[in-house]
Amino acid sequence: MPAQHAPNQSAGPKGVLERLSQLGDPVRMRMLRVLDREELAVGELAKVLQIPQSSASRHLKVLADGGWLIKRPVGPATYYRVVLDDLPSEARAIWLAVREHAGIDHDCEQDDARLTAVLAERMADSRGFFGRHAGQWDELRGQLFGRRFTDQALLGLIDPAWTVADLGCGTGNAAELLAPWVSEVVAVDESPEMLDAARRRLADHQNVRFVEGDLTSPCVARASVDAAVCLLVLHHIDRPEKVVEQMGRMLRTTNHGGIALIVDITPHDRATYRHEMGHKHQGFAPDQIESMFQKAGFARVRVRVLPPDIDAAGPALFVATARVTAES
Repeated sequence: MPAQHAPNQSAGPKGVLERLSQLGDPVRMRMLRVLDREELAVGELAKVLQIPQSSASRHLKVLADGGWLIKRPVGPATYYRVVLDDLPSEARAIWLAVREHAGIDHDCEQDDARLTAVLAERMADSRGFFGRHAGQWDELRGQLFGRRFTDQALLGLIDPAWTVADLGCGTGNAAELLAPWVSEVVAVDESPEMLDAARRRLADHQNVRFVEGDLTSPCVARASVDAAVCLLVLHHIDRPEKVVEQMGRMLRTTNHGGIALIVDITPHDRATYRHEMGHKHQGFAPDQIESMFQKAGFARVRVRVLPPDIDAAGPALFVATARVTAES
């Protein structure tokens, strides 16, 4: 079916004020910015903006009724987009003036990352459709063996002689994955309640040692572990660089070890996290993490932003690795 245009809005000062009020919501501004780049269905747009689909539909109706969007029905779905040349003249002038200032905060950066993921998922769905017609191997393999075996099996690449420190272990989800593949896991947390939960979870693993301690002080013996991991912990620590220093202190360089791995959140603008979840930092930029590692004596620092999980509600994550070597 052809694209559908919304009815024209009244012209003159009243019309301009109506259009400005339609752009007065930050979510609708982010919507227009995304739809100026790509045509999206309601569900896809909701994933990009991390809002309920009902909220996305409500905001889209305001924008569509105001003439900002073109709608294109495709089967049971409706796709929306901004076509600059098709906007009414006053709306086009307003959007051109606003657009250059609409992409300079962390929310927009996160939107861009999730948009890339949504488009990749769309492409994967399309390829999967044709793949299933050519041969249903992926689907059959998933039905026979499940969806998680690849990630779990790749842990077999870890040296089985390693001792690994899980810093800020929480309830032990990382230690549970590591324990079958290494010689020993040292699970460290400052919360006795978290450690009790981890002990219950890991009761069947005899190679996990639990340590109650402050991550910013010596809680693991010097040069006693081959690898140290710190997953979604640094943003809760007042001085995260002290944790990185302790990681360098506890690592040994023999047995091809001496590697640190950090997973944490990228910069964001969600200040409520400080009050609701006890965050001390609103994410870390790659250069911040690189600087922490380098000042702690690490070398071969690598930081990569992870592809966003479009079903996740939080900010994007990064993974950073670095090594302590005999020469560093």
